[in-house]
Amino acid sequence: MSLMKSLTRVAAGVMLAKGIGTVMKNQQHGGAQQRSSRHGGGLLDSLLANNTGGAGGSVTQALGRALGGGSGMGRGGSSSGSLGGLLDSLSGRGGHGTSGSGGLGQVLGGLLGGAAAGGTAGGLAQKDSQPSNQATFGQLFDDALSHDGEPQVAPTPEQNAVAGLMLRAMIQAAKSDGHVDQTERQRLLGHLGDDLDNEERQFIRDQMAAPVDAAALARDVPKGMESQVYLMSLLAIDFDSEAEARYLNDLAKAMGLDRASVNKIHQDAGVMPLYNA
Repeated sequence: MSLMKSLTRVAAGVMLAKGIGTVMKNQQHGGAQQRSSRHGGGLLDSLLANNTGGAGGSVTQALGRALGGGSGMGRGGSSSGSLGGLLDSLSGRGGHGTSGSGGLGQVLGGLLGGAAAGGTAGGLAQKDSQPSNQATFGQLFDDALSHDGEPQVAPTPEQNAVAGLMLRAMIQAAKSDGHVDQTERQRLLGHLGDDLDNEERQFIRDQMAAPVDAAALARDVPKGMESQVYLMSLLAIDFDSEAEARYLNDLAKAMGLDRASVNKIHQDAGVMPLYNA
């Protein structure tokens, strides 16, 4: 399993769980009208509107149907309403505003948490990869949603490393309220399946055990990817505690995202803003 597949399965489980949870909250507090007034659309509302359940297939396929990621690479890549499309639209937005992340060693060493490029990080990034392709990260993500987690177009080592960073960001955010309970653990890890190898399992264990440190995560984010990392962090939490809000604020500041940029990401995701206007 590539890191792209691991990320896709985790993201699918997280977002479907969040969508289902939001449906339950809305049913208790006035239904769709309140949801519209609180969030004003966005990815989660798209998910809620299309998540009919019972359609069969895996959790990643269900999310692909709900978020428009089902077109795959053969039909034009990411759509504007998909998570991959949003990730691509956020590339280079806010933060320091420049793209690129240096050499391969820097990418592998930084994005996967400081491991040497030739060690575990390098092995994971190289797995099921190819030297180059013509796809954006968002296109690969949507392609993976269309094919049960593994994109038909093999990622590059750099794209695998970025997937590892996104997975690391989601796990950090999920732990930001001080604990990961059984429900959160199931949401993060319950859809990974049995096809992880020992290196992949160790990477997940390491991320689950690592201390929550927004500044350390921010230091490993390449310029131009700040908004993408923030989005994946936001999607991993329920955003219902002061600790989670503080973590998001700390992460945004550490990555150089201003308040307007952060609130725009929340709007795109269909989540209440972090900052008052």
